[in-house]
Amino acid sequence: MNSKQLLETVVKAADDKKALDIVALDVAAVSGVADYFVVLEAMNMRQIDAIVDNVAEEAEKLGVQAAGHIEGDARTGWVLVDLGDVIVNVFDHDSRLRFNLEKLWSDAPLVDVNEWVSE
Repeated sequence: MNSKQLLETVVKAADDKKALDIVALDVAAVSGVADYFVVLEAMNMRQIDAIVDNVAEEAEKLGVQAAGHIEGDARTGWVLVDLGDVIVNVFDHDSRLRFNLEKLWSDAPLVDVNEWVSE
């Protein structure tokens, strides 16, 4: 399993829980932290938790441990799931606008995730 396969799994897992506006950034060339950052949003705290849980479960099926690598709390509007090569940022709408990670990492090319998400 490579980081692109993990990215696909993460995007599909988030989409399964109705994540909104999923964006994947290829940060390998601009960051030593990970290969991909995923930024997405949820409508409420319950959905943030559901997305985080599903992403962690699906990653663990691939042998990637998420337990102990989850930071933040749905009540704060931002939860980060560190899967090593893929870092997932789950935001509520206001927090996504406030932190604007897409702008912060604007040097990173976007990854087309359209084939992995439902219409």
